[in-house]
This record gives sequence, structure tokens and C-alpha cells, in this order.
Amino acid sequence: MLRRREFLIVAPVVLLAGRAFAQSVDKIDVIASFSIIADLVKQVGGDRVQVTALVGENSDAHVYQPRPSDVARIGKAKLVVINGLGFENWADRLVRSAKFKGEGLVASRGVKALRVRNAIDPHAWQDPENVKIYVANIRDALIKVDASGASTYQANAAAYLAEIDKLDKEIKAAWADIPKEQRRVITSHDAFTYYADAYDVLFFSPQGVSTESEPSARDVAALVRQIKKENIKAVFIENMSSRRLIDSIASETGAKIGGTLYSDALGGDVKTWLDMMRHNTRLLTSSLK
Repeated sequence: MLRRREFLIVAPVVLLAGRAFAQSVDKIDVIASFSIIADLVKQVGGDRVQVTALVGENSDAHVYQPRPSDVARIGKAKLVVINGLGFENWADRLVRSAKFKGEGLVASRGVKALRVRNAIDPHAWQDPENVKIYVANIRDALIKVDASGASTYQANAAAYLAEIDKLDKEIKAAWADIPKEQRRVITSHDAFTYYADAYDVLFFSPQGVSTESEPSARDVAALVRQIKKENIKAVFIENMSSRRLIDSIASETGAKIGGTLYSDALGGDVKTWLDMMRHNTRLLTSSLK
């Protein structure tokens, strides 16, 4: 047991150590628009960042309605990261409402945008090569708001970029033994244009790049005819979308429900972008085989 004199000597040392530890774990407050962007920030930021996703797991960022609490969160942040390419149409208004004075980043800056149905597809994270651009942008933005952490952000980004290259090789190998004429997939909405372009897969859907509006009966009828004509075997639901329409299409065409893909949000056991890409690839390739 410590005597009183010994306690008086030790106590200030413990107190100072506690203060130093508290200072060492102060984290950079970052707001991400939705769960996939939040994960990418966490991968680069590591223990130096505290990341909050405005749109959580299994939720649809296309139709998100910001809350008053979001304004308060943004007001306290050092960095706000969004996807851009028209994905979060509500984000600019929200940031203005919060009178945000910190650093803002459009993570897709520098990505070559693809178009589908005469609209820009904002789902650029579905191609690993694009995510490498996201990671570099996030790394540079974090260094800008936290220069003392530059070496950490650079090291984390380099390690993660190596993981992305490894993933890309895995996906290419998974598709290698599936004939191109069999690579036809039906999903809820046009969220996989970049994946399709990267891995030579054809995706069809009743909805366009956004889930904000319902597909027309004409579009659905055309898709049903195409499924029957091309004998497409499986259709897939998405974790953040209603399955009602896909169930109806499956019933009318005789195609089976191949499972749940993750397009716009993480969720369940799919906790990271890497998890999402591996899950989607395993599900698609196993169903098409």
C-alpha cells in the first residue's frame, strides 16, 4: 500500500500521463455522407479519425431526408466527405444550412464518369480503380486538416491501395471461367455500370441511376420481354431497395431470386467496401455458374 508521501509524488505523474493520453487520442471529426464513403475514410484515417455516416447501413442515400441533428454534426466536423456525381442531391443544401467552415471533399473528384440512360451514373465506387482515386483524395484531405498525421495517412492509404489491387485480381479470376454470353444480370436499379465496365458484365434494371422515382410500366414490360428472350436465369434485389418490384419480375418471368447485392450501402455482415465487393462477386458468379 502506498504511504501518503509516496501517493503525493505518484499522483501528479499519473495525472500528467492521463492528460497526455487524452490528448493523444483526440480524433479528427469527419462526416461522411453514407456508409461506403465512411468506410473508405476509416481505412485511410485509422485511429486518428472519428467518422460519422449521415446515411447509415441498409439505407438509401438517394432519398435521404436530412435531420436537424445532421446540421449540428456537420457544424462540429473538421472534414465533410461526399461522393458527388449527383449522388447526394441533398448534401450541398445541408452543408450550407450548417454554415460549415471546415474542409469539404468530393471523393469522386478525378473519376471518369460513365453514363447510363443518358444520365451520369454516380456509383463510381463499384470499380476498384475508381476507389483508388477516392482513397488518394481522402488521404490528401485528411493531411490538409491534420498535417501531423500525414505519415499515418500515407501509410494507411498505401496499405489499402495494395488491398484494392489484390481484390481486383480476385474479382477478375472469379469471372474468368464464366462465358461472356452468360454474364447477364438483373438488379433493382442502375447501380453497377462501373462494375459492368470493369469486369465485362451486362446489368439490366427497371430503374435508372436513382431510386427517387418509380420505373414506368413500359420500362418494366420491356425488361420482362428481354429476360424471357435472353433466358436470363437470375434476378437480384439490393439491400437498400424494396424487393417488391424484383419479386414481381421474377414471378412473371420464372427467373429465380439470386440473392441480395450491396450497391449503395453496407449492412449486416457486409461491414466494409472490400466485404461488399467480395460478397457481390461471389453471389453473382455462383448464381451465373
